[in-house]
Amino acid sequence: QVQLVESGGGLVQTGGSLRLSCAASGGTLRNYAMGWFRQAPGKEREFVAAITWSGSSTYYGDSVKGRFTFSRDNAKNTVYLQMNNLKPEDTAVYYCAAASSSVSVASLLRVEYKYNYWGQGTQVTVSS
Repeated sequence: QVQLVESGGGLVQTGGSLRLSCAASGGTLRNYAMGWFRQAPGKEREFVAAITWSGSSTYYGDSVKGRFTFSRDNAKNTVYLQMNNLKPEDTAVYYCAAASSSVSVASLLRVEYKYNYWGQGTQVTVSS
């Protein structure tokens, strides 16, 4: 059973940057496609970004495209979400999730039910 732990959240001003990390235990992340989702208060959880098991392809939600970068270091069993030019609307709890390595199509990597394992989330707050 893969366990995921996010870190790196915090409070930042508009225009600032944060890097979220998601470390895995109990399994090897290279066997999984990975995703980041977020949930703001009173809103449904939404897709942020995904990366295939090899790291060869990344996909982003429209609201973060060009500002966020998803990367993975399989040797460290960790994935990262670099978030630049943060905006108040980026305020949310951010969750990382793992899906089977066979999930590689962008349309499938955007849906929550394709992910089998989830972290507990890390809070990101962007002040205006």
